[in-house]
Amino acid sequence: MLTTTIDFAAIKDRQRGTWASGDYAAVAARIHAMAEALVQAADLPAGAEVLDVATGSGNAALAAARCGARVTGVDYVPLLLERAQARARAEGLDIELVEGDAEALPFADATFDAVLSCVGVMFAPDQERAAQELLRVCRPGGTIALANWTPASFVGDLFRTVSGYAPPPAGVEPPGLWGTEARLRELLGDGVTRLEIRPREFVFRFAGAEELADFFCANYGPVHRVYEGLNEPHRQRLHDDLVRLATDRRRATDHGLAVPSRYVEVLAVRR
Repeated sequence: MLTTTIDFAAIKDRQRGTWASGDYAAVAARIHAMAEALVQAADLPAGAEVLDVATGSGNAALAAARCGARVTGVDYVPLLLERAQARARAEGLDIELVEGDAEALPFADATFDAVLSCVGVMFAPDQERAAQELLRVCRPGGTIALANWTPASFVGDLFRTVSGYAPPPAGVEPPGLWGTEARLRELLGDGVTRLEIRPREFVFRFAGAEELADFFCANYGPVHRVYEGLNEPHRQRLHDDLVRLATDRRRATDHGLAVPSRYVEVLAVRR
């Protein structure tokens, strides 16, 4: 039987370019409430040593710093770390930001009281290795808190739509599996003594479906990178597909567009 060897390094190089394209900070600004809710659910004590993995522009790191925690944020996109640092300065918050890979965190074992990730680590291509890194750097009895989109969410449908124009790398597990109980138990397994998975929902709000499609094509790296690589007829097709998706998934409202997207809030205790 032939086995497929996955070049995770090459995949991450492409991912780094993807997340640096567009303006992910603009997307993160829309969903900052998810990070605030995650940090409150984690119930972080003041003074706790906290790591935010795949921090992006710093949503969860800043939320934890507002609780008085001593926070480090790590990400492999330097431009996003710069945006996080600018936000921290603007708010007068002291956080440490480190360039690094979620699959090879540059920290010693059992360094942190809590390890967070808000729709971040779920995109690491080597899911098992990323999960082991979360466990490795968390102290025994510490908290691991994650927010992950589910496969059936609007964002899951968004990725499936885009994959029709640029298929994902062969052999790599879909990120949405981090939003399922079965996969979370596989990934964290015996490394935790408690695993609580809470269904949650975030609502994207725009003036209309066209505005939503414009926003994601311009700002969200995984959409923007594909959109920019298409010729004009295919760009229009992708844009139209996103308009249809938003229209199909919209929630009834008197004004504007409201598109709910399901995610899970994960709270685990390190063994």
